[in-house]
Amino acid sequence: MNNQSGSMVCVGVGMTLGSHICPLSRSHIEQADVVFCSMSDQYVEEWVMSMNSDVRSLQPLYSEGKDRRQTYREMVELMMAEVRQGKKVVGAFYGHPGVFALVPHKVIKQAREEGFAGHMEPGVSAEDCLYADMGLDPGSHGCAHYEASQFLMNEKCFDTTALLVLWQIGMVGDRQHKKFIADGRYRKVLQDCLLDYYPADHQVALYEAAVLPVERVRIEWMRIDQLFEANVYQHSTLVVPPAKKKSPDQKIAQLMKEIDQELSL
Repeated sequence: MNNQSGSMVCVGVGMTLGSHICPLSRSHIEQADVVFCSMSDQYVEEWVMSMNSDVRSLQPLYSEGKDRRQTYREMVELMMAEVRQGKKVVGAFYGHPGVFALVPHKVIKQAREEGFAGHMEPGVSAEDCLYADMGLDPGSHGCAHYEASQFLMNEKCFDTTALLVLWQIGMVGDRQHKKFIADGRYRKVLQDCLLDYYPADHQVALYEAAVLPVERVRIEWMRIDQLFEANVYQHSTLVVPPAKKKSPDQKIAQLMKEIDQELSL
């Protein structure tokens, strides 16, 4: 174990400013020696800055045309440099720090490998907001989640009787990691791919959680064959409801019936 007292904690502040942060995450921010935050909204960053006198934004590391993987490496190194100096370091991230966020996982792993204490505190994620805002229960039909490019670029085996959620739809097809929004032609490829499994008039929704309390949640319904023409952003999520009803497995049903009969004896 490293003799230094440095530590690394990554916390989630939730999706909507001031509404979702838990007391433990707030306490970590308030008691840290230095806080690094990655928030694309200025108001959210200013709110985090009100909790600690040394809050440093990671956002300036992003730039159009710069490989995001390089940006992530720089973020990890900035935080680890402070940890190595024996400081209590906190990384504050939107939503849940472990959901569609590479840097928190990497910096905690790096801290532990170097012998420092490192852990993650959960936060309210966009997924949590999606279920609440859209009135969806993943237990009703089952639910599959994919990052949009991961879904598109790999062989598919999924259940169209279940809910399908595709994250970061605005970045689908981006393999260079240098843009904030991918070319729309990649989304056309995704649309055509989905049309292999769903009818053209199947209703789907673009979802975006509210970041500020005064903002409205975006839930925009459309036909699946209109996806290519829709306005999407980096944080847009595609929600695809089930297209078919479930078919009972007769073999399993018979086995269950036999067990029921045995239990009734």
